[in-house]
Amino acid sequence: MNKYKIPLAVNLIGEEEIESVLNCLRNEKTTMDTTVKEFENKFAEYIDCKHSLMINSGSSANLLAMSILSNPITEKIKPGDEVIVPAVSWSTTVFPIIQQGSTPVFVDCDEDYQIDVNKIEEVITEKTKAMMIVHVLGNVCEMKDIVRMCKDNNLFLIEDSCEALGSKYSGKSVGTFGNFGTFSFYFTHHISTIEGGMLTTNDSDLYDIAKVMRSHGYARHSMKLEDYKRCFPEIDSRFMFVNLGYNFRPIELQAAIGMVQLEKLNAYLDTRIRNANKIVDALQQYKDYLLIPKKKPDTTHSWFAFPLTVKDNKLFRRIDLIQFLEKNGIETRPLIAGNIVEQPIFQSHAVKYKNTDLTNAQLVMRNSFYIGNHHKIDADYIIGVFDDFFRAYNK
Repeated sequence: MNKYKIPLAVNLIGEEEIESVLNCLRNEKTTMDTTVKEFENKFAEYIDCKHSLMINSGSSANLLAMSILSNPITEKIKPGDEVIVPAVSWSTTVFPIIQQGSTPVFVDCDEDYQIDVNKIEEVITEKTKAMMIVHVLGNVCEMKDIVRMCKDNNLFLIEDSCEALGSKYSGKSVGTFGNFGTFSFYFTHHISTIEGGMLTTNDSDLYDIAKVMRSHGYARHSMKLEDYKRCFPEIDSRFMFVNLGYNFRPIELQAAIGMVQLEKLNAYLDTRIRNANKIVDALQQYKDYLLIPKKKPDTTHSWFAFPLTVKDNKLFRRIDLIQFLEKNGIETRPLIAGNIVEQPIFQSHAVKYKNTDLTNAQLVMRNSFYIGNHHKIDADYIIGVFDDFFRAYNK
């Protein structure tokens, strides 16, 4: 039994999902097959993109996106090239850049925890080849400016939307603005396939490479299979390797869960948004002490979680508020990796990177945290605990 009254996440798997999995097992469908393809099609329809490719995790989707742009067949990004990435991000957003031989260039965040678009152009050089942004905790980056900068500077764009399923900018789903979008269906996310993710693109050539590289680099899933057969008639097409590859394949059971979960997504989102709005309104009275999150104009914020930053004050510190929340059954976490440059792997000097002034990211590292905002939270209870905290500290 969970010790928290308000945990970060709750199990989304119910009887419908279990029955869907059992149907796969009864039909002896377990490894990647037609259910995966059906889920991919439904997901592409939901976010309105041309192609979706299910992957075994959102982290693998990020690695696959960078690998497609960096592999010797495409050579769009070469070793030593630079990729712009937010300092407030996740490890497996940044690590694929390094793993593919590129240099991450870190940019500070704005007060909404998103990459600060006003600081991007100053780090663009002749070595810059791509931008990998993150829609942090379901809020939305300033896509109009980001798309313009990518177009003006001929940069590839990868949108890490793993925390932002259901979020939109000017009515357009995140994950559909760039060359690739990535999504996660991990246990704690908007919908869950337990583990799992999705790679999205509107580019059919990149999609075809993704299909090949997802499964060992062999040609059997390629839309160009017949062309490969004609070019290499002496090689059995079932084991014909035409690119580098991984085994990032999902299984039918994950897709079976995903099919059911996708039908519930809009209801989950409605509840998350309603809860968040209620908490935002209630905490406005404490805005002198807390940076309260807000919704940007002309966006849909899917509220992966509820972030807060403790402003410098003489009454309390972040640790005081966190300990009070935890004592009262509200689970907390740091705001993802914080300023990732301060993490041990980067401080060890074992990897190469570049950064500019990261003042806001440093503040996030020290003063920010988040609490859960799933469809089963009790918003009134959360508000009551915050009220109790401020009554105690305002004596």
